[in-house]
Amino acid sequence: MQRHNQDIPWSRYADDGVLHCKTEQQAQTLLSELKLRFKECGLELHPEKTKIVYCKDGSRKRQYPNKEFNFLGYTFRARCCKNTKRNSIFVNFTPAVSKDAMKSMRAKTKENDLRNRTDLSLEDIARWYNPVLQGWLNYYGKYTRSALYPVWRHFNQTLIAWAMRKYRRFRNRKTWAAKFMEKISETQPNLFVHWRAGMIGGFA
Repeated sequence: MQRHNQDIPWSRYADDGVLHCKTEQQAQTLLSELKLRFKECGLELHPEKTKIVYCKDGSRKRQYPNKEFNFLGYTFRARCCKNTKRNSIFVNFTPAVSKDAMKSMRAKTKENDLRNRTDLSLEDIARWYNPVLQGWLNYYGKYTRSALYPVWRHFNQTLIAWAMRKYRRFRNRKTWAAKFMEKISETQPNLFVHWRAGMIGGFA
């Protein structure tokens, strides 16, 4: 890239890379060159992950089979965005947390078995898990923060399950436990990282 394609912007992390071409022809030519160069090095491009993607948005309206891609836990695709200055909605090609990343975050919460840690208080859980939640928010909340809602909802639902096991009065009474946790989120909005960020919903 440095020797032969200095005019093409690109990004790389470990063995993942994204190259930004202006035309389909440029992309096809570059892909052929990369395949040849990799072959010279005894390597090959990943047959499934390597593809040419059309960055469709409100201005790019042509139809192509590939209109999105994943990179570093984000999915890049066309999304509705708001222009706050003009108070209008437009379609832009933007990143948001990927489905695989959200699945991994929910799996981590499940693996930690928070719902069964009745030996802990809610404050104990907050001290333990807030660094994890903060890391997710810092990284995946950089763009399209609202896309993280399913992760926060899952965590809030886990807290409800914890309350149902922790307190006898909530056994088999999910609605009561949900109202209990919702009230705590209102009286102690700074207890959990995502509550502080205003992402309190998901108790119903």
